[in-house]
Amino acid sequence: MKKLLLIILLFWLTLAPVAQAENITKATFAGGCFWCMEEPFDQLDGVISTTSGYTGGRVANPTYKQVSAGNTGHAESVQIEYDSDKVSYDQLLDIFWHNVDPTVQNRQFCDVGNQYRTAVFYHNQQQKSLAETSKDKVAQELNSNIYTEINPATEFYPAEDYHQNYYQTNTLLYKFYRSRCGRDRRLAEVWGK
Repeated sequence: MKKLLLIILLFWLTLAPVAQAENITKATFAGGCFWCMEEPFDQLDGVISTTSGYTGGRVANPTYKQVSAGNTGHAESVQIEYDSDKVSYDQLLDIFWHNVDPTVQNRQFCDVGNQYRTAVFYHNQQQKSLAETSKDKVAQELNSNIYTEINPATEFYPAEDYHQNYYQTNTLLYKFYRSRCGRDRRLAEVWGK
């Protein structure tokens, strides 16, 4: 009897991660400074993790210094791992749009350069379709050109450890940066309160 229970338990343990993994999905967004993009996604039920990093460029294993110089083609980005049974890609898109100013090109707030562009990096055709549809809706809602790129996801390089969860680990500096950069003020102008 003990052997049978052990076999059943081992069998169940080998199946559980597979069943769980089917619901775990990735989403990748560039919205200017990655410090400011982790927090709104972390607040969503169903988001498992957010990682600040670099993507969309041509340099392998870039450093913050390289990306900041604007010569790598990478954008500061956030990669989200989420449970698609708890939060939809449409919900993630809504959070993304309401945390960026998509009406400007190659900048976000006080940060200027293509490394601060807005972009949706899709991981499959469904994400691409949903992103394109949402971009059209945003253009109509804001009655403006939308400069946010929609591109296939490429290699994502996590940023250095000190950038991860910056809003939690360096709360005062994060709040100072966010305020000085005018992010919340401009978001209120674009999206309303």
